[in-house]
Amino acid sequence: MSTVERPRTDLSQTDQADPGPVELHARNVAFDWDDVPLHWIPGHPVASNFISVLNLLLPEGERWFVQTYNEALPLVADEELASRMRGFIGQEAMHAEAHDHVLWEFLDHHGIDPRPYQLQMEWIFRRVLGPATGGSTEARHKHLVERLWLIAALEHYTAVLGDFALNNNWVEAGAHPTMADLFMWHGAEEVEHRAVAHDVAAYFGDSYLRRGRAMLVVLPILLFLVQRGYRFIMKQDTSVSYNYLQKKWQFHRGVRANVLPPLRSIVFSTFSYFRPGFRPEQIGSTAQAVAYLASSPAARNVA
Repeated sequence: MSTVERPRTDLSQTDQADPGPVELHARNVAFDWDDVPLHWIPGHPVASNFISVLNLLLPEGERWFVQTYNEALPLVADEELASRMRGFIGQEAMHAEAHDHVLWEFLDHHGIDPRPYQLQMEWIFRRVLGPATGGSTEARHKHLVERLWLIAALEHYTAVLGDFALNNNWVEAGAHPTMADLFMWHGAEEVEHRAVAHDVAAYFGDSYLRRGRAMLVVLPILLFLVQRGYRFIMKQDTSVSYNYLQKKWQFHRGVRANVLPPLRSIVFSTFSYFRPGFRPEQIGSTAQAVAYLASSPAARNVA
């Protein structure tokens, strides 16, 4: 099994090496889940399960991204933006496929039945957030614009989490290289395309009110779904029997070890989104993301 080596650069080196705009494209990744333990970060079962929640959330969410962008793409006259959208669509489709494999080849294999949670995700992303089928053309267009701003708000958090994936201590903690590479490859692409969703939403209707309203909807729902997914996995994980305080302590241990992102910092990152003049490029480093993608075993199809 190939080990994962993360590019390490200080801020000044990263800035000097900034590649500028990059052409977005999907990477044909491959993962082998046969020998990945449920607790893939040694000594951190709570951290392992908490990060694994993303495998429950992401497939349906990213299929929704793809569906919404395919709906919006024919309405975009700016060819440069349309090209970036096509790259975004390709990357998000590959993310959905990769995490879908994790559901059945990893979680289900380890006795975590993802079906009940997946049915809930299908209801949210296909029914509640699906395209409007009735009403006037104007009403359907407005509904599309609102969904594009919801995606922009969600992509703010995926960029923050992507930056964490590239700058945590999974490798140092002995995390299984396949799972580490999955999230680091995914996180690097989230950093790489972090400005696309914001620019698409602004193209269709640049409005500080719409931007703020979408964020105020997304943050509490995202926190709720993550916590619900975490409880869902922990309830089915019969190998651990922590009480509430023990779970809190184990989570704190994970944050201190830098194998879990502090939820407080993720919530506080919301304030930057509301700052006038905010640009998604202020999150993370394109140079670091591109460097990791050039070395990722999965992205090179050698995992």
